[in-house]
Amino acid sequence: MVYKIRVILNTEEDVIRDIAIDASASLEDLHNAVTNSFGFTGEEMASFYRSDETWVQGEEHPLFDMGEGVDQKIQMREVILSDALINQNDKMIYVYDFFNMWSFYVELIQSDFIHDSTELPSLLFSLGVVPNDAPEIQFESEDLSADDFEENQLEEFDDEFGDFSYN
Repeated sequence: MVYKIRVILNTEEDVIRDIAIDASASLEDLHNAVTNSFGFTGEEMASFYRSDETWVQGEEHPLFDMGEGVDQKIQMREVILSDALINQNDKMIYVYDFFNMWSFYVELIQSDFIHDSTELPSLLFSLGVVPNDAPEIQFESEDLSADDFEENQLEEFDDEFGDFSYN
């Protein structure tokens, strides 16, 4: 079975690649196809993250495991695409080069894709130009002042344990 996978670079301008790849290939094979199609060397650290329909980052599959002991993660080369992307529209997040944080949205757009060439993986479609520098990722959180946070925490505590005040 051949998968058609869409990879979108997280930038303001559309930068998209569609890749045909054998469903029995590993995530490491997909990593190599993605880096080649976007013009990267593939020599930097990278990870795939399982994701849901709203792109919430889940379980990590790194290129190389840097952890020790119980925190060891299943590496890319050990995960078969058909086990990671089971249904059409299944999603993953891919991060390449942790110093620059190139981030990509990866989605299975067709599973029984008919590909007339025997050479896989294969670049099917390319739109947009990769910028010279990775876009800055904005990490935003809810703005709570220290007083608001403390008051909210006390209200939750009071709800659970009754009225509690401190001086």
